[in-house]
This record gives sequence, structure tokens and C-alpha cells, in this order.
Amino acid sequence: MDLIHALFDAQLTIGGQHLLWREIVGNGFGLASALGGMRRKIWAWPVGIVGNLLLLTVFLGAVFATPNPVNLLGQAGRQVMFVVVSVYGWVQWRRTRARLGQDAANLDADSHGVSVEPRWATWRQRVFLVVALVGGTLVLTPIFRMLESYEPVWADAWIFMGSLLATYGMAKGWVEFWLIWVAVDIVGVPLLVDAGFYASAFMYVFYGAFTLVGFFVWWRIDRRAKALRLAGSHPDESAGAAVVGRD
Repeated sequence: MDLIHALFDAQLTIGGQHLLWREIVGNGFGLASALGGMRRKIWAWPVGIVGNLLLLTVFLGAVFATPNPVNLLGQAGRQVMFVVVSVYGWVQWRRTRARLGQDAANLDADSHGVSVEPRWATWRQRVFLVVALVGGTLVLTPIFRMLESYEPVWADAWIFMGSLLATYGMAKGWVEFWLIWVAVDIVGVPLLVDAGFYASAFMYVFYGAFTLVGFFVWWRIDRRAKALRLAGSHPDESAGAAVVGRD
């Protein structure tokens, strides 16, 4: 039991600042999950769940008697939300992988063994994302304040709603979900620094750059898939173009 407590409370001290190894390892799992998501691998979901459970104990500092006795309810709540939505995403990607496996002949070389087909959300879906992000933040802010979450509470609510919508967008395969993560990171970095969660703040900075890369990777995959479908729907035109190109 003492060993479990020792591992649970293990810290890394850098420049007088104490960082829980749980926070560092949890964010490491989160980064691995993001990498798996960019590569469209189904293992991204269970790996992310492990990180979520670790970070849940970190952001409920007062509950778990950590060196930083701050409760970020939005951050803690989003870890629970991540687990729930990740189960949904896991199921969705398993179904998509099975369908893609049956249609392997129509896939390009980079799409074999993946679990989702990136695509742009419709305008109606984009409006839903924006309204849900702003509206959800307005609704959750007074609730989090009543529960004595860390100020500024609106930032905690923004991060919660953005994380919920980004994870849902990832499960649906929407390219825009990467941009929602950017919006979360812009607000999350100063909040986490102010609250003393330096490891998470650093990871948010890294995530910001990583999510931009992921956005362009999925954009390129979607564009390539559309070109492949177009070529498949007009095989005679493609063949004719090839002949003209050889003349």
C-alpha cells in the first residue's frame, strides 16, 4: 500500500516547482492518443482513456490532497467526459474500420488499416459547433462558479465545452475538430499557468502546434480521397487524360 501511495504522490521538482508524475504521465498518454488520432489508429481511444483517468486525479487537487490543492472542475469534468465520449468514438471507429476493410479495393495506400475517413463538416454542423461552444460556455460558467471552480471560471467552462465538441468531432471524422482544439489551447495555456499546472500548460503549447499539423494532415487525406473517388467515377476520362499525356 505504501508503494502505491509513493507512486501516486511521486513528484518532479524543476526550478522550485513541484510537478506530479501523474500529471506528466497523463499528458504523455494524451499526446500518444493525439498522435494515434492523427494517424487514424483505433488504439488512440483506449490510450487516451488511461491519460484521462490519471489527469482526473490531478485536477481534483483538493480532493486527492495533492501539492497543488486547486480544483479545476472544468478540467476534471472534461476527463470524465473524455472517457464517455472516447467509448463512443472507439465504437464508431471500430465500425468504420470494419467497413473500410470490406471496401479495401477502393482505398489509397495510406488508408489501409485506418479507422476513420476524414471529411469536412457541413455548414449546419459547423453552426452547431459554434453555437454549442459559446452557448455551453455561458451555461456552465455560473454552474462551475457555484461549485467554486478556479477563476476565471468562463475559461474553465470554455475548455470543457471545446474539449467535448473536439472529441465528438474526432469520433465523427470531421476535419474541423483540430481547429476546436486550437481554440481550447489558446484559452487553456494561461489558465493552467495561473493555476500552477505547469506540465499541463506546457503540453497545451505543444498540443497547439501539433493540432495545426493534424489539421493539415487530415485536410490532405480528405482531398486525396476526393480525387480518388472522382477518378473512380470517371475512369474513361482518366484513361483518356493519361493517353493524351503520353503523346
